[in-house]
Parts: sequence; C-alpha cells; structure tokens
Amino acid sequence: MSRTESKDGAGGAFVLALPKGRILRELAPLLARAGIVPEPDFNNEDSRKLRFATSDPLLEIIRVRSFDVATFVAFGAAQLGVAGNDVLLEFDYPEIYAPVDLGIGKCRLAVAEPAEMVGGDDPGRWSHIRVATKYPNITRAHFAARGVQAECIKLSGAMELAPMLGLTRRIVDLVSTGATLKANNLVEIEHIADVTSRLVVNRTAWKTHPEQIGGWIERLRTAAGAA
Repeated sequence: MSRTESKDGAGGAFVLALPKGRILRELAPLLARAGIVPEPDFNNEDSRKLRFATSDPLLEIIRVRSFDVATFVAFGAAQLGVAGNDVLLEFDYPEIYAPVDLGIGKCRLAVAEPAEMVGGDDPGRWSHIRVATKYPNITRAHFAARGVQAECIKLSGAMELAPMLGLTRRIVDLVSTGATLKANNLVEIEHIADVTSRLVVNRTAWKTHPEQIGGWIERLRTAAGAA
C-alpha cells in the first residue's frame, strides 16, 4: 500500500492508533467523554493483544509506540491517531493532518548539558555541536536556523547517559518536570518547542470518508474542550 492510500480496517472498521504509556493514561477520560470505550482487555496490562474493539462498532484501537503512530496514520494503516507534536515535527509527513490539540501530554523539547558546563558555556558562540537525541531532524533544523551545525547521535532512550559516559556533551530530549535531568546532573539550557498530544488523521481517509472521520474529529474536539 502506498503512502497516499487509505483503507478501512478489517471488517469495515476504522482504526485509531494510540501511543503506549503515560499519554494513554491521560487519554482514557477524554476517550470516555467522546463515547469511545475500549473492550475490557484494553486496560489489562498483562494482555498481549495490540488491537481492540470499542463501543463503536465502526472503530477499533491499536496500541503502538508513540513514534509509530505517525507512521501507521501516514501510510493509511490507521485512519486516526494520537501523537505528540514532537513526533509530527520529527517526521513531517504530508499525509497527516492534525486538526485538534487535545491538551494532554504537556511537556517541552529542550537542550540540556551537564551543570558544570553552564557557567563557562556561551551558546551564542557555538558553530558545531554533538548532540544525543531521538529527534535528529528537529535538532538539526533548530540549530541550523542560527547557523550551527549539529552532529546528531541517535538514541532511543536513556539520553541522560550520553554526557555521563562521554558520548556527547549535550542532549535534546523531552522534559516534563525536569526531575530526571536534575537527578543526572543536567541543566536545561535551550527551549526548542512546547509539546502536547494532537488528534491526527490520514488526509486521504478524511477525503474519502468525510462523514465518519469528521464525526470522530468533532467528538474528540468536544471532549478535549470539556476537560
């Protein structure tokens, strides 16, 4: 299936891709307000299932990694999804439209470095930096905007270990409370972007099924506004 194609799921149901972890817990009451109630096994942490029926016979849910939500929606395997705008900025899929900011998963994307570097470090004098991150595209664009070349070492997690073990001196990662940075002797030195979770849809699916997709968009927009 090409990236411009979109299809209904098995049995004629549409598919909503949701991220695992903390965002899923924040999303649960919003889904309930929108009248989307997953089957009981969805809330069973021991379940190995990844695809679930809902109270709406025309909508199924899949549970995937946060970065994979955008890919499933862009390629049309899922018609709707919930993704942070950090993921949307990193992949920048033209096939995805994000019509609703759900107002959950609030955090920020930031540059951090060891606390002992802060006093003698002048970001205005950087010309080249090495950074550990799982957001290489966002990171390069952020620094390129002011003429700094960023060499990105891509990691999937445990970013705070990179300065500690000499892999890189700086990291770009999501920051919520800042407790993880503090626990690892890191200090936030630059803000890149505020992050919240968005409802995303496959553009082709919306054009092909405007009534169904539009209906879920409005239900979730209303639910987000009632939070």
